[in-house]
This record gives sequence, C-alpha cells and structure tokens, in this order.
Amino acid sequence: MGKLGCLVCAIAIIFGCSEQKKSHSYNSIQIETVFEDSLSVRAIEFLDENTLAFAGSNGTYGTVDVKTGKLRSNIQVYDSIVPEFRAIAHTQTDFFMLSAGNPALLYKTGNNGTMELVYTERGKGVFYDAMKFWNDQEGIAVGDTVDGCLSIIITRDGGKSWEKVSCANLPKGIEGEGAFAASNTNIEIKGDRTWVATTESRIYFSPDKGRNWQLQVVPIVNTSATQGVYSLDFYDQNLGMAFGGDYTNPVGSKANKALTTDGGKSWNVIADGDSPGYKSCVQFVPNAAGKDIVAIGFTGIAYSNDGGENWESLSQEGFYTIRFLNDSIAYAAGRNRIARLTFQ
Repeated sequence: MGKLGCLVCAIAIIFGCSEQKKSHSYNSIQIETVFEDSLSVRAIEFLDENTLAFAGSNGTYGTVDVKTGKLRSNIQVYDSIVPEFRAIAHTQTDFFMLSAGNPALLYKTGNNGTMELVYTERGKGVFYDAMKFWNDQEGIAVGDTVDGCLSIIITRDGGKSWEKVSCANLPKGIEGEGAFAASNTNIEIKGDRTWVATTESRIYFSPDKGRNWQLQVVPIVNTSATQGVYSLDFYDQNLGMAFGGDYTNPVGSKANKALTTDGGKSWNVIADGDSPGYKSCVQFVPNAAGKDIVAIGFTGIAYSNDGGENWESLSQEGFYTIRFLNDSIAYAAGRNRIARLTFQ
C-alpha cells in the first residue's frame, strides 16, 4: 500500500473512532415537575425540539414549551363523553390523539383552532392503545382484538381518513389479545418497518408500512392477562428491546426483558430474574450506540449502560411513560404530573 493509501486509512480510522458513540454512564437523575393536575397522562411526544405534546384522562390535552415551561391545555368532550386519551402522534403539520375505550375517538388539529374528529369506532371490545406515523401522509393505530384479529387502522392521506385493516390481511388473532395502553409504546417504526407488540408476547411485523404482516414471537412471560409485552423500542432497524412483566406483581422479573439484534427475527431474554421487574415504558437513550436504556414505571426509573444486561435504579419516583429530548434530558408523565428529567 502506498503512502497515500496509508494516509487515507489513517484518516478513516481517526474519524471512525471519533464518530463512535459509547455509554453515557449516568449515575443520578434530577426530576423537576413542569405540570401538575389531577389526571393520568400516558401519552407524550415531542412535536419539535421546543414543544412537548400530551394527552390524558379527563379529556385533557395540551403542550409544554420545554424552554420556557409555559403550559397550554384544553379539554375535549364528545357529547356527554369525556374521553381518556392514551395515544397521540403527529406529523409536521398536525397533532393527533386517540381515546381508549368504546367508542374510539380519533382527533386531528382542525383549521379553526379546534380538534376535528376524523375517525370513530363503536362496538364490543373496541379499545385502542397506541398510534404512530411513518411520514406526513401515512400513520397507524393499533387496538385490541375484535372479530378475530387485532384492530389496526391506517391513514394514507395525512390523517384525514382512516381505514381498518381487514382480518383477511392480518395474522389470526388470539382471543383476548390486545396491547397494553400503558405508555403509547406498543408500536415502533424504523423506515418502512413496523413492529406492534401485544399482550400475548407476539409482535406483528410489517416490512412495508402496514401492507403485509407476519408474526414474531417474544419469549416474555404471558401466562396471565396482566402479563405480556408492555413496551417496545428500537435503536435502529436491527437492535430492539421489549419490556414486560406484571403490574399486579411488579417485582417479578422472570422473563420480562428481551433483546433482538436482527430486527425481531429472533429474541433473547436478558437479565432473567434480575431487577427491574415490571415497567410500562422502555426507551433507548440517544447517541449511546444502543448501550444505554431507560425503563420507567410506577415503581420508578431503571437504567442500563450495557445494553440491558445489568440495571440500576436511578429513582423510586413513579411515571408511566418517557421520551428523550436529547441524550441527557427527557420528559416523563404519569399520575398527576409531567416532569423534566436530567440524567447526570
């Protein structure tokens, strides 16, 4: 190899090393409440780097300005119904929120400053759990099994209309199969790929934005109705983590955490029998090469800096869901509050 070739290789090595990301090795967390009210919040999403959107019980929804802390909130009612919102999503132009229970009510931002009802579903067993968008035109929401298959609705026109996927185009459902509406993290999207986690510890996988579906099985305990996969997150198209457990036995940690490195084709139980037990939401920390993971629940906040093999408790304060603004600041929501979390 000539001198020029050696120089090119040396530069590549230097830049390659500089771009490698590693664990942040956090050992503490600072928690600051930014919104407090008598409600339950299980759905939060960043609309942009400055705005956190939320929706919860009592028909309440709104935004928090992460720079100023300014809060804006409103209440959405439908006839005599005060909805409980457990799923939200957004595009570059619109905000969406979806209620749990019967009837299912899906709203998007309207042109006159109010929320516009764009989808309604009534019937026995109707209960929607999570929602997410692939892009500004295409989005998906998932609910419990109705008429023999998981409930999946899809929009291809920016959320103006939604169509329910026929059971003929979905894997056969299991009676009682659904998704835990605990943190709006039952759906994960990377590119065109989509993973939907269920109470039966199954994952509905679509390689093409919901046009075709196949099943993946996760070895997370699901011997009772309160067990299964509660939350799912992917760092990239290959590395993903599923978190489960049993909220009625939150210390139980047998087969409640699983990892995939091949996009869900295979899953392996990790930290089997070790803490933490039940958590309702799991998220990879940004810019940590998939090494740093945070799991959160009403039992507190747990953190791993080695890809989920070992965990430590950073706080006993309880929350339901969490989203990262960057690799050291996140926002979490739960019973009666939303908080800013600073990892140190």
